[in-house]
Amino acid sequence: MTALATTGAPLSVSSLSVRLGDSRVLREVTLSVAPGEFLAVAGPNGAGKTTLIRALLGLVPRESGEVQLLGASVDSLSISERARRVSWMPQEEPPGDNVSLLDYVMYGRYPHLPPFTGEGAGERRIAKAALDEVGLGDRWHSGAWEISGGERQRLRLARVLAQDTPSLLLDEPTAHLDVAHQLEVLERVRGRCHREGRAAVAALHDLNLAARFADRIAVLQHGRLVAQGPARAVLSPSLLQEVWGVVADLREDPRSGVPYLIPRLPTEVARVQSPAPGLRVHVVAGGGSGTPILRQLWEDGFTVTCGVVALFDSDHTTAEELGIPVATEVPFAPLSPASRAEERRLLDQADRIVVAPFPVGPGNLANLEDLIPYAARVPILLVGEGDWSRRDFTGGAAPGLWSQLVAGGARVVRTPAELVDALRSEPRESVPPGSGA
Repeated sequence: MTALATTGAPLSVSSLSVRLGDSRVLREVTLSVAPGEFLAVAGPNGAGKTTLIRALLGLVPRESGEVQLLGASVDSLSISERARRVSWMPQEEPPGDNVSLLDYVMYGRYPHLPPFTGEGAGERRIAKAALDEVGLGDRWHSGAWEISGGERQRLRLARVLAQDTPSLLLDEPTAHLDVAHQLEVLERVRGRCHREGRAAVAALHDLNLAARFADRIAVLQHGRLVAQGPARAVLSPSLLQEVWGVVADLREDPRSGVPYLIPRLPTEVARVQSPAPGLRVHVVAGGGSGTPILRQLWEDGFTVTCGVVALFDSDHTTAEELGIPVATEVPFAPLSPASRAEERRLLDQADRIVVAPFPVGPGNLANLEDLIPYAARVPILLVGEGDWSRRDFTGGAAPGLWSQLVAGGARVVRTPAELVDALRSEPRESVPPGSGA
């Protein structure tokens, strides 16, 4: 890294306001980025992310406030001095000429060259190394017009890396990239910060990528800084709803502990905002067999419960995502008295019972056994054709209980859609639990 005899944060703004035409695009924004820190700037379209990055470069007029690069006011620095302190990757930068990839990356070296001198072998080595770093080293002779949009995005990053500045400004660096290259680019930027002490600011739309790679996230809304801090402190369903108008569930990656958001589909959002009245349906499931049933019933307005399902089972995850009450058991354990008691409590409240085609072994056979007393009280619908060849691990006990339920009046349906029709066609009245019927 080029040494600069300066002090202060690599990048900072204080009470920054920017007006473009009749619109105030940034409003009293204050933040700074420390050496070795990767800051992600997030916000909906029009929030001011690009304007903030351009203001850090001194490319937009300020209404008020101060911008500093390594402790010096951006206004006091020449273009060359700024280019030695910070490199910039814009959202779009169509090459004006069909120059070779190597020559394009060489643009990043010009701020470091003495006046009236050309690049030498050392400069070209740096440019080639940057191309290698982004996976374009074998294409150095190709023209900039001859590569794809994603490759051109990586080419712009190579130019930024070759510029070798203490700070990096990246405006939507993952645009046009496939998933693998999105991860690779952000990992490379984070590595430059953490290993080499550089500071980076990246405008990102994907909050989950921001949470995974950035040390801090700053959230803009209508030009105001409404939140900033580590992902754990910033990301929340309420923030996403307030700033983006999107309903989401917050989860945590069990391997890394990094939080992530699961936005809901528009139909799910509408369902959350205006829940439709419906029958109370309890679903007996496990092993992922209940997921399509739970989603179908939930989206169609039924009040749904579920159990007993092991923690981390995909049916349990689905129930949690949809806010469905679920009787829970620890993984790989037989159903305990406590989980069975919770299951019976949910069964007692049900207007209808649905049995998914779940694999049955000795550990969860009680899920079927506990249904027998309800066969005369509550309509039961069995999903599937009753083919037990791939899901009976009880030596025939599970098919026997299935047959007993059918003999007691349980109805067999084949698909979740057919199940919904059957639930709607069933008489709403059922015999109250404990009536002795």
